[in-house]
Formats: sequence, C-alpha cells, structure tokens
Amino acid sequence: MTITNDFQSWVAAHQQRIEAQLQASLPVVDIAPRRLHEAMRYAALGSGKRVRPLLAYAAGEVANADIQRVTIAGTAVELIHAYSLVHDDLPSMDDDVLRRGKPTCHVEFDEATALLVGDALQSLAFQLLAEYRLADNATEQLEMIKLLAIAAGSRGMAGGQAIDLASVGAMLTLPELEFMHIHKTGALIRAATVLGARCGSALSAQELAALDHFAKCIGLAFQVVDDVLDTEATTVTLGKTAGKDAEQNKPTYVSAVGVAESRRLAAELHEQARAALERFGERATRLRELSDFIVLRKF
Repeated sequence: MTITNDFQSWVAAHQQRIEAQLQASLPVVDIAPRRLHEAMRYAALGSGKRVRPLLAYAAGEVANADIQRVTIAGTAVELIHAYSLVHDDLPSMDDDVLRRGKPTCHVEFDEATALLVGDALQSLAFQLLAEYRLADNATEQLEMIKLLAIAAGSRGMAGGQAIDLASVGAMLTLPELEFMHIHKTGALIRAATVLGARCGSALSAQELAALDHFAKCIGLAFQVVDDVLDTEATTVTLGKTAGKDAEQNKPTYVSAVGVAESRRLAAELHEQARAALERFGERATRLRELSDFIVLRKF
C-alpha cells in the first residue's frame, strides 16, 4: 500500500477547503469578546490532519453528495473535535502543554478561557448544522443533528473520555479498551463518515450500515496506531507530548498487548474496514486510501 500523488493532491485540496470554511465560520477577532474569539481561532485553525472532514468528503463521494454540504458537515465535526482537544489538554484532564506543535489553549491563554473556547466551538458546530441546508428534507437534517449530538455526548466522545479518566492506573482488557475507544475516538469518526454520506443521495440502510462498520473499524485502528506512535514517535513528530500515556499510567493497546500485537490488531482492523467497502466499488476509492493513510501514518 502506498500513498499516491493523486491522493495527496485530493487531501491537500480538501484540507484547504475545510480550512477556508473554518476561517469563514469562526468569529473574527475584532468582534467582542475579542480574547475568546482569538482563542477559538487559535484552537481551530492552521494545523491538524483534518481526518474527520476528509472522511466526510470521501463518504460524500460514495453518495454523490454536494461538496458544499459536505464542507459544512465536515466543518461542524472538526469544530467538535477541536473543542474536545482543548478540553482534553486541561489540567483537570490530561494536563498537557503542547498540541499540534504549539502551546495548548489553556497555556497560551488561560484555563477559564480554554473552557469557554470548548463550549463556544461546540455551540458553533450545531449552529452550522442548523443554519445551512444539508439534506433534501427537514426530517433528514434533524436526524443528522441528532447523530452528531449523540456522537459528542455521554453515549459517545464525552462518555469515552469519562471512562478514560476513570481507568487511569487500571489494566483494561481488550474488550474494555475497545468499548472505551468506540466512544472516545470512534464515535466522532463514525459520525463524520455517516454525515458525509447523508449529505448525498439516499443510501439504503444496508449501505449506511456498511459505511458505519467501516468507520467503526478504522476509528479503532486510528486509536491503536495512536497508542503505538505515543511510544515510538518523538514529540516533534507528533506535535504533542510523546510518552504521555505511559507517564500518566493510562491504559492503552500497547500497555495491554505490546507494540507487535497492537500493530497486528491495527492491520486486522484495517482489513475489516476495507472489506466493508467492497459493495461500493470505485465510489469508495478515497475511503480506502484514507484507511491506508490512517494505518500507515507516522504522526
């Protein structure tokens, strides 16, 4: 598996599209409260792989979706992701000082501002989903809003983070790790994929289920690779503090089964994810390429 120049061009073009929409959607810094708006832009702009919006774009291609609709949906998901990183880095959670190669939001500004940044980014995400037409009927669009709300809440990302915090110092089994990361990491990845598809022509329940299964598998693979990189890559490469999980005695795939078995598990999840796309043929080319990137990445 190799990352082709064509795929790299596709990624760059869509990253630029998301960056432009984020720039346009976030409040400008000369509107009060200026410090909060400056911090929101600091947290959300200028860096990041934008994996979740890329998954939305790729799934949108499966459903022949309008690219502007997918851009709004992908931007909303990225705002939720950005808020989660700001809150994850707080002293009361992971207590980190580096994110995406620069000081974390609470370090650059202050802890209270960082809390408000997360709150405001989350609110803005749902404002976008309500403000723009993303589906052909209101019922479908309400379902999309509900989907992201569940993915971000106690039955999704926030719930997974709560489990993660409660598990510090514990040795979790593989099923327990999977349950935690299906929520903490996987929920938003699944939401991004399904939202992108729902921006297009109606897919059957079986087709949506196949996309969701793809996203479930690749979301878990993403976390497994993250755990391996946390032990093997440098802080400079990662753009965040390397070795933080071990330092904080957090349960990871590496602590549970070791690096070699973690790599095998990531490869197995990768294979399952690609198998889920077989019914879509060439329409799922970008999803396959993204799955390769997620598993083969070095940062």
